[in-house]
Amino acid sequence: MPTCIDMCAEVVAGSAAWLGRGLSCVCVQRRESDARPSFDLTPSQEECLLRLQNRIDVAYDSLIPEHQEALKALWKVAFPEEQLRGLISEQWKEMGWQGKDPSTDFRGGGFISLENLLYFARNFPKSFQDLLRKQEGDRAIWEYPFAVAGVNITFMLIQMLDLEALKPRNLVGATFLKFLAENESAFDLLYCITFKLMDNQWLAMRASYMDFNAVMKATRRQLEEELLQEDITRLEDLPSYNLLSR
Repeated sequence: MPTCIDMCAEVVAGSAAWLGRGLSCVCVQRRESDARPSFDLTPSQEECLLRLQNRIDVAYDSLIPEHQEALKALWKVAFPEEQLRGLISEQWKEMGWQGKDPSTDFRGGGFISLENLLYFARNFPKSFQDLLRKQEGDRAIWEYPFAVAGVNITFMLIQMLDLEALKPRNLVGATFLKFLAENESAFDLLYCITFKLMDNQWLAMRASYMDFNAVMKATRRQLEEELLQEDITRLEDLPSYNLLSR
């Protein structure tokens, strides 16, 4: 029988299938010969997109003091009552990392996936703690590992919004860039919304560990539908935003 760590690795590997590129904007130009629409960006959207892409491009490096401090900060907000014994420690498994060195799990998500987790912990501490400690709902015996799920959510959002492309290539990405131009933290906020939505889907589907990919797909579908609703003018208007609590 595969171990939990084996299955964690399987989920992380599977997340590469969700990795994507994305952009967004205002004007849609379609020609008869075009298979996909093209979206023009305002100068403000171009700048915001470039800054976000620069964040996405930063790999986690355990030798960089800033990255070390961010990882320590994540532990402190997650487990304020427990002293961390080291950046390499069996304690990290308590947060849902695959092993004692979380830096190995950042390989695909990069530093931004750590920034996303920190933003979540600092801005929505109650929801963060509820998900970390699995405090809500009728949970499965084999739960998803919190931290690994977080990295997968970063992957999924990058793909869904097509954030590595030079220009928006889907309407969801174009819509998101409008939010990003208004709020520099839009990606981090959307991450928090998505994490809480994913857990809500997990409970609704009565999922167990091997259902993780199906839950992620359902989460993506729901998120795309909400982002494309006509009356959504900011991320706080998304129905799933109401799942979050501070």
